[in-house]
Amino acid sequence: MSEQDHYFTARPASPDERRLLRVHLAGREVEVETAGGIFSPDHVDLGTRVLLEHVPEPPATGDLLDLGCGWGPIALTMALEAPSARVWAVDVNERALDLVRRNAERLGVTNLTAVRPEEVPEDTTFAALWSNPPIRVGKAALHEMLTHWLRRLTPGGEAHLVVGKNLGADSLQRWIAAELGVTVERTASAKGFRVLAVRDR
Repeated sequence: MSEQDHYFTARPASPDERRLLRVHLAGREVEVETAGGIFSPDHVDLGTRVLLEHVPEPPATGDLLDLGCGWGPIALTMALEAPSARVWAVDVNERALDLVRRNAERLGVTNLTAVRPEEVPEDTTFAALWSNPPIRVGKAALHEMLTHWLRRLTPGGEAHLVVGKNLGADSLQRWIAAELGVTVERTASAKGFRVLAVRDR
């Protein structure tokens, strides 16, 4: 990747060399496709693993959101564990979205929709939001993104975010609570990461 070619750009310029990866998702070993130019192409990154180890089971029905899906470990887990729910995998990276779609097909997942943020219907609200958010996009962009999507939780819906302790997890926890008037609880702290649960008061 070039210095300008970050995983949160829309169309990575690096060569699209797909490769197969064996990973553990939703309690099973599966084979997925990844490629360069996306976030964590060679493994399920540590933050995502911490999140998946500490989230509750996803709601069985309703709309579920993986915000910043990458090649899909969170969205695929949601879809495999809640086959009657509709899972939205959202990313600005077109290559990541293509990989999520291919991985869903590879795993026989039919309840997952991978789209850019603006392609999610405005009236869609979410029973659950799981995310390893792209902290490195900068504070202003991160705050705008989280405000937009966290406000779209259904009544009783929950968001679970994983954030590096040294990347501002504690200050982000305070900011979300103050900005949105919601309860934000640290539900886990492991391997340098915090898992934050966001709920209505």
